[in-house]
Amino acid sequence: MRERSAAEVFLTFLKLGFTSFGGPIAHIGYFRQEMVVRHRWVDDATYTDLVALCQFLPGPASSQVGFSLGLIRARYWGALAAWAGFTLPSAVLMTAFAYGAGELSSPIGLGALHGLKLVAVAIVAQAVWGMAATLCPDRLRASIGCVAAVIILLSNSSIAQIGVILLGGIAGFWLCRTAAPTMQRPLEIPISRRVSVVAMGLFFGLLAVPPILSTRSQGIALFDAFYRSGALVFGGGHVVLPLLSKAFVTPGWVSQDSFLAGYGAAQAMPGPLFTFAAYLGAMSEPSPHGIAGAALGIAGIFLPGFLILLGTIPFWDTFRRRIGAQAVMRGVNAAVVGLLGGSLYSLLWVNSVRSPGDFAVALMGFVLLVRWRAPPLLVVILGALGGIALA
Repeated sequence: MRERSAAEVFLTFLKLGFTSFGGPIAHIGYFRQEMVVRHRWVDDATYTDLVALCQFLPGPASSQVGFSLGLIRARYWGALAAWAGFTLPSAVLMTAFAYGAGELSSPIGLGALHGLKLVAVAIVAQAVWGMAATLCPDRLRASIGCVAAVIILLSNSSIAQIGVILLGGIAGFWLCRTAAPTMQRPLEIPISRRVSVVAMGLFFGLLAVPPILSTRSQGIALFDAFYRSGALVFGGGHVVLPLLSKAFVTPGWVSQDSFLAGYGAAQAMPGPLFTFAAYLGAMSEPSPHGIAGAALGIAGIFLPGFLILLGTIPFWDTFRRRIGAQAVMRGVNAAVVGLLGGSLYSLLWVNSVRSPGDFAVALMGFVLLVRWRAPPLLVVILGALGGIALA
């Protein structure tokens, strides 16, 4: 098969960026239909390997899969083209929403924003429900998730969030080693080990250096908040919610109401949920904000996932065969479920569900998503209408 140009890759992913609703799992389905079935860029076995790798790593899994597919088809420019095409539509829409959110001060506007906050409750509850069934299927992993949730409920700080992920990995290493490692074919992606080492050095360097310099520049502090949140996300885009809340709501950069309204609006957008960062960057009180803040947010939150992907691929085939490595990730994934479950209450429920009517709107949204499998866009619209009716 011939190698496509970066422009062709961009146009292919731009179409997906406008039409891919439904979250990371749905995105992976869209990618398979387009790249495996229709265009035949890769075969099913290679695509499955890519998905397995990106699910294992921190970061936005569907965007990492798209980045890898672009890398295979048109090397590094193709990887950037795939990311840009898939990300730009929702990033532009979320930035536009940030500019219009301040105008929603009428009773109807405030009701719609409150409805979006209730939609966020339903969306995260659905994520916890689905992730628990997949990532906590036995007593040991369910217990790890439960302990993680209790820690978050008692101390929902940034240190606690990082701590439960580390403790989950330790618990997984000791308790989840009974399953045999899976054996799959090697991935064939054009990345040298030298590039891999440089990417990993940048990944850890950008975790260490910006916090030291953040007191000197608000722009560096903003970038660090996004980068650190993107670097610690395991298990799906919804897990970034508590991390970003601590980074932006706690210091007062974005109000709690604006944060939750933006998160609810993000559910109506196609493409990756991480474009919520564009909204936060645009809304952030200290400069840079506006379009510059949105661009900084998008770059900062996606960069760590792509750096660790580039740094891992050449070593992945050896690493994933180890029982201990797979056990660690079982524990981390279970802890992530607990982290998200605890955050569902401490960050969303207590700030959004304040009356029986609020609970009714959130419950109907949850049932529509879980049992009726309604499109998230429809649930967002109905949630906003429900908030207006309550107002």
